[in-house]
Amino acid sequence: MTITITAFERSPDGGKGLARDTRVRWALEEVGQPYEVRPVSFRAMKEPAHLALHPFGQIPTYQESDLVLFETGAIVLHIAERYEGLLPTERNARARAITWMFAALNTVEPPILELSMARMLEGDKPWSQERLPLVMDRVRDRLRQLSARLGDADWLDGAFSAGDLMMVSVLLRLRASGLLDEFPNLASYVARGEARPAYKRAFDAQRALNTGKPLPG
Repeated sequence: MTITITAFERSPDGGKGLARDTRVRWALEEVGQPYEVRPVSFRAMKEPAHLALHPFGQIPTYQESDLVLFETGAIVLHIAERYEGLLPTERNARARAITWMFAALNTVEPPILELSMARMLEGDKPWSQERLPLVMDRVRDRLRQLSARLGDADWLDGAFSAGDLMMVSVLLRLRASGLLDEFPNLASYVARGEARPAYKRAFDAQRALNTGKPLPG
């Protein structure tokens, strides 16, 4: 049965791989499952047909037969549980990998998104220059903790898992800020994720949708 996901018709990031459909694409590429992409305009995202799939009018959504999912965490977890390749078979290791998925979305990503909003939406406010360093320090606190836990390991808990996929996707949002460079082991960790063939395929597909042509290979 064909898997169909929705994505921005034109992503706000211009195809830099930061839109959340890239996470779902990456997961599907890792497990070797073909999928189709249905681009959705910003206007269509707020119309009844799309709201029936995603009640908050966002992307991505995931459709397979009569199953419809939204929220990238739920979608990637479903993919990881249904197909081999993103979760360990050993019970405790599997639980730890899922824990890292939640940590990426619930603990690490919120301050990173707060930083993005502070820069994009609050940069012209008179108090922004005082607030921005505080927001950046909150991100640094999380990165410091994550860096200490990762140490010199390649991945968060043994082999690459859905936990790493989600964490790398979250950390990629920091590239423009320069904060990631303050933690060399995290910068290397992200680079390892980007070097995976499945990630490259997902990135190129998302880029092609936004530019009309794939990256030169």
